[in-house]
Amino acid sequence: MNLDFGSILIILIIIVGSVILHELSHGLVAYWLGDRTAKEAGRLSLNPLKHIDPFMSILVPVILYMLKAPVFGGAKPVPINKYNLKGREWGMALVAFAGPFTNLLIAFISFVIGHFTGLIYGTCGQLPEFIFSELVFVNLGFTIFNIIPIPPLDGSRILYAISPDFVRDILSTIEPYGFIVVYLLIVILGQVFSNVMIGATNAILSAFYFIVGA
Repeated sequence: MNLDFGSILIILIIIVGSVILHELSHGLVAYWLGDRTAKEAGRLSLNPLKHIDPFMSILVPVILYMLKAPVFGGAKPVPINKYNLKGREWGMALVAFAGPFTNLLIAFISFVIGHFTGLIYGTCGQLPEFIFSELVFVNLGFTIFNIIPIPPLDGSRILYAISPDFVRDILSTIEPYGFIVVYLLIVILGQVFSNVMIGATNAILSAFYFIVGA
């Protein structure tokens, strides 16, 4: 599908929907584990205005898409008070896991529907193929990016729960500068980062094909 206003609009809708469900899943699992912070902040909502960060939710992923690079991004972090959670660090790890798992689930469901209906292979035209393909690739991009174990990305919360104290100390020290570290890695190791994202995406897609018996 050509890079035009229509395709960018579709990508934007997929991105916004995906990050909303990602953040909503964090809040719902936190609520399930005893923390009402997200609920009281009005974040257990499908309202895009509650979740969208103009830079990370729109500008970054759309620019990456236009550059034909692996798409990733994020939204306003859902407020969580880990001291209210059952299981503390393990509870926080479960809350963190919920986000990328939701994106992985969206990607898998989209793949399965697209595969068995043939929509992802263009049997009903370019538009359905484009939509289902991007649902898969955008959500795999979000999954992979968010499991990077650098604070404040979700992977760091999971790593924190299973790590010894000295690793936890390192993660806590990095936390205030985490996104700067991530941005620097992307800028300095841009091609390497892109290759890792593509390799991980292809590996997950191979697993999807294996699951459906293709």
